Amino acid sequence: MTSRFKMALIQMSVERYRERNLIKAAKLIKEAAKNGARVVALPEYFTCWMDPDYFIEYKEPPDGPSAQMLARTAKENNVYLYGGTFPEEIPGSNKLYNTCQIYNPRGELMAQFRKMHLFDVDLGPRMKITESELNVGGSSLTTVDTEYGKTGFGVCIDLRYPEVARLYAKKENGFSLKTGPYHWEILQRVRAVDNQVFVANVGPATNTNAPYVTYGHSAVADPWGNIIAKTGADEDIVYADIDLDLIKEIRRRMPLDNIRRNDLYDVVNLMEKKS
Repeated sequence: MTSRFKMALIQMSVERYRERNLIKAAKLIKEAAKNGARVVALPEYFTCWMDPDYFIEYKEPPDGPSAQMLARTAKENNVYLYGGTFPEEIPGSNKLYNTCQIYNPRGELMAQFRKMHLFDVDLGPRMKITESELNVGGSSLTTVDTEYGKTGFGVCIDLRYPEVARLYAKKENGFSLKTGPYHWEILQRVRAVDNQVFVANVGPATNTNAPYVTYGHSAVADPWGNIIAKTGADEDIVYADIDLDLIKEIRRRMPLDNIRRNDLYDVVNLMEKKS
């Protein structure tokens, strides 16, 4: 396993039309690869604006135009591609998944993750969202094993649940990838420190013309909770040099898992227990 690699977070400004977004995403992935990135991540809903009307307009099957672009671009640029998310249609249903697909440098689908927790919140005059009216939550965690170690995935509000990050860490993940929420940096740093892993957050750039204005500020936190790479609100590519040996060193100096009282408490994956 190679312990060091460069990662790129594509904080793209998402436009109204899917075709334009797919062209833009492919161009930015190519730029990131030319600059040495071996692992590239796109943001949540990189294919369309974040709004139910656009989710319905641009819903697609798992092998639709977004998947085709991701597979082709991963292969052309010889990168691991963590493909943001797109609205995935569910056969026989009027509801959707919020789906992330992961491709290897041969353009092969390694895994897909469907956002688990649905964003049903009422923030008063600022915002009210009932994601469960249109979406269905995924029912499993997703890990991919690459030459650069293991990566676990979450989307938006999934980051707010420490149990998810803990379950990924128990699988010896060195990396956790998230897209999107409020309290963005606080949650990112806490998840990194609690589990002694790198945590990357990538979101769409701020676009005031969109019906839902996203935050931007994509970043990478190291296992000490330090932000080692970040950007602001505008379209950008965030590059981070990742050294997974830092995880081993931090866990050696502070062996939390050796001290942990598993005789008193534990976090378990109920879906794995059922199987």
